[in-house]
Amino acid sequence: MSAASTAKTSKTQLRPPLKWAGGKRWLVPILKQYWLKHKETRLVEPFCGGLAVPLGLMPSQALLNDINPHLINFYKWIQKGLKINLKMEQREEVYYRYRKRFNELVGPLGEQDSKEAAELFYYLNRTGYNGLCRFNQNGEFNVPFGRHKRINYVTDFTPYQKLFAQWEFRCGDFQTLELAPTDFVYADPPYDVEFTQYSKEDFQWEDQVRLAHWLAKHEGPVVLSNQATPRIVELYSDLGFQLKFLKAPRRISCTGDRSRVKEVLAVRNC
Repeated sequence: MSAASTAKTSKTQLRPPLKWAGGKRWLVPILKQYWLKHKETRLVEPFCGGLAVPLGLMPSQALLNDINPHLINFYKWIQKGLKINLKMEQREEVYYRYRKRFNELVGPLGEQDSKEAAELFYYLNRTGYNGLCRFNQNGEFNVPFGRHKRINYVTDFTPYQKLFAQWEFRCGDFQTLELAPTDFVYADPPYDVEFTQYSKEDFQWEDQVRLAHWLAKHEGPVVLSNQATPRIVELYSDLGFQLKFLKAPRRISCTGDRSRVKEVLAVRNC
């Protein structure tokens, strides 16, 4: 089977299966400095997104949560040994036909937990504009067709199955997660910026504050990453976190701006 249709089989070479805005592959070497002291514990990620961090840290146990049900549905189908039968073409008319079908499936009368929904979600992620994942207030995926030179679609995700079997995937608000005292928590919430419509539910400043206080109560190690806005810095500083400032790459920008963004790591009990 060609390299374009099958994910790499080595456990250490597995790449994030989706293209994900704000992915944290670049941050993994820094996170490892904290993780290695606690690698026998469970990794908990309340905003797991594209899975760059767990695939980089390779925990034996993980609780991976996200508010986006379609993302989690895709991962759960990978756990079952997902092989995509959908015909994937990099053509605009195909993209909008598949987007329409996906929105039918995730609507009130649809089957958002179906294999078809997982297949379509993968196709839309790889084919849409800049790998964005965006929904309107009605819960409809509304990312336009992307402009890519070439897309290497994967159809066989069974190389991920053994690893994913060790991980638990959840969908819901971060506060619904039950933490053990020794859990290593890495939180990468939506940036403290104007646009946060990553799912039907928005992530407001009140949620940033709620998250910070939830993390501060955890007895075990915690690392948070966010854009270093003045109010984020003040919030975590006031709660007793140690702060480290980094220059994060801006890999996706609708304006073409690739200037680095100032990011903060807020750390405690590490």
